[in-house]
Amino acid sequence: MTGQQALATARREGRAALTEIEAKDLLREAGIPTVDTRLARDAAEAQALARQVGYPVALKIVSPQILHKSDIGGVKLGLGNEAEVAAAFEAIVAAARQHEPNAVVQGVAVQPMARPGIEVILGLFKDQQFGPVLMFGLGGIFVEVLKDVAFRIVPLERRDAREMVREIKGYPLLEGYRGQEPADVGYLEELLLKLSRFAEEHPEVREVDLNPVFAYRDGALAVDARVVLEQGE
Repeated sequence: MTGQQALATARREGRAALTEIEAKDLLREAGIPTVDTRLARDAAEAQALARQVGYPVALKIVSPQILHKSDIGGVKLGLGNEAEVAAAFEAIVAAARQHEPNAVVQGVAVQPMARPGIEVILGLFKDQQFGPVLMFGLGGIFVEVLKDVAFRIVPLERRDAREMVREIKGYPLLEGYRGQEPADVGYLEELLLKLSRFAEEHPEVREVDLNPVFAYRDGALAVDARVVLEQGE
């Protein structure tokens, strides 16, 4: 399914959000790299997909009604063999049905564990006064604890993207603090510009959350993605 088809399907079904797999398909079409993520409808299919993408893998619940998957036990990381995948599949589905009994469970997403990098967040939201706004900062738990983020109104110019990346307090981490691998800062700037163009081309999208994005010396990769739609579009 293409990203445009995913949007059309979500609108037809009256959904407020895309599934993670749909969101990644849509963002990948916009030039934003995301982890290869595939849908398994049962444990055997999850095992087959894990063999295809390569161990270790992560499994996540796929349901349009469950946006915060970790909160309900809907994520299992670092699975190394078929037995672990099968057990994780059953545990994830059971947890989802227990916590969200009315949710439509499509299955479980299977994705390879990405190479660790510096965790950053890229986001988009609609402000009532200013319209689409982009966010950039340190990702993972850092965005919740430190709230070290920068904002700019869409559309972004290249200067805006450059300033966003450099004005966060955690910028020294991106430069390779104390011998750590530095991030490709120019690549992160390009991702912000792509997300800005995406916002202009998709007014039906109200919110995008890419967290974490692993920033590397040679690029970046979005590990998780969330897309929320405007209602009534």
